[in-house]
Amino acid sequence: MPEPWLPGAEIHDLGDHAPTDQQYPPKAIAHITWDRNATATAPQDWCPYEDLVGYFTGSGAGSAPHLVWDPFSGRTAQLFPADSRSKSLLSPAESPTRTNRAGRVVIQIEAVFFPYCRYQGGVYPRLVDTPCAGWDRIHAWISSWGVPDIWPMGRPADFSGHRDERAWEAFGGWYAHAHVPYNDHTDPGSWPDFTAGPGSPGTPPSQQHPVPPAAPARYQVSINGLPYGYGAQGYQVTAVGRALVSHGFGDHYRSGPGPNWTDADTANYADYQGSLGYSGQAADGVPGEGSLRRLLGYLPGQRTVSVAHVVEAARTDPGAEQGHLTYPAEAAIVEQALVDEGLLDQRWVDGSFGSRTVSAYAAWQRRCGYEAGAADGIPGQASLHRLGAAQGFAVTD
Repeated sequence: MPEPWLPGAEIHDLGDHAPTDQQYPPKAIAHITWDRNATATAPQDWCPYEDLVGYFTGSGAGSAPHLVWDPFSGRTAQLFPADSRSKSLLSPAESPTRTNRAGRVVIQIEAVFFPYCRYQGGVYPRLVDTPCAGWDRIHAWISSWGVPDIWPMGRPADFSGHRDERAWEAFGGWYAHAHVPYNDHTDPGSWPDFTAGPGSPGTPPSQQHPVPPAAPARYQVSINGLPYGYGAQGYQVTAVGRALVSHGFGDHYRSGPGPNWTDADTANYADYQGSLGYSGQAADGVPGEGSLRRLLGYLPGQRTVSVAHVVEAARTDPGAEQGHLTYPAEAAIVEQALVDEGLLDQRWVDGSFGSRTVSAYAAWQRRCGYEAGAADGIPGQASLHRLGAAQGFAVTD
């Protein structure tokens, strides 16, 4: 489990912890405090870090972030644990999401900075012009919570706003305050690069060290209510392993794949992430929602199947256009069960109850003793309950 508190941060726990909305992917939100308005011709003195920490732990607690970060010294104060919501975003009633909670984590960072601030005789137009001291540590910690190194709405390069509700709900990654729907701020204007590491700005040469070989990632994430990552167990782990093998990413298996997530699953999934163009923490072998959907074509869910849903899928999917999925999570559970009964090839576990799945289900019905029109490949109550009992999933009406 990742650390809820950033190692080395100054802890000022405000209490009032509250859960996030787990159905959305993990996010980090970039802010600057923008305490004063300065210009190139009229710079102003930087507002001290201690003043901002005092504000957010006092009268400003109602708009407090997770982290208050001094990009000049690297000092960081943490006010909420990573798995709690914080309060730096507007979340009006008309917003489709509770913006401060819209992710498995929604980690918010306030850099103590405003454009053209003056610090120790220097003037800094943009946040990236500062030393960005301590960024490496913050970035690594946020990555450990499964936040991918992407900007779904573009890395901030100026103080213009760009907001897309569909992207906000669908994609994990980093968002500028200027990207958050139903908010009106346009900060941070810039943000340090993800590739920053030891030796990057903010790390004095005397503190540079070789990067040790990376150990396999050993944390878990929850996607659509199911665990993934080292130690996770369940049918969804088997489904991922088999899909990796079918896509050519099974080199690290010595046995399996099976229902228990091991370092071999992590290594194979990291190879798959690399094939998608991910790198660094985003290719550590622990699934994210986007890569998992691309691998499987759907997101596995809890092992419960509705008879009505799979009947509709069996009647609709075979004649629908390519890519149509009626009830993909439930269809995939039935498909995987048919694979495990030796009636369907693994490559057809795609969430579409297509013609091959119908044929495989008809074979299951014949195995159950049905004949002629009673073995038409359209699931019925009795045959589906028997398949569920054999393969460990529940069946509802």
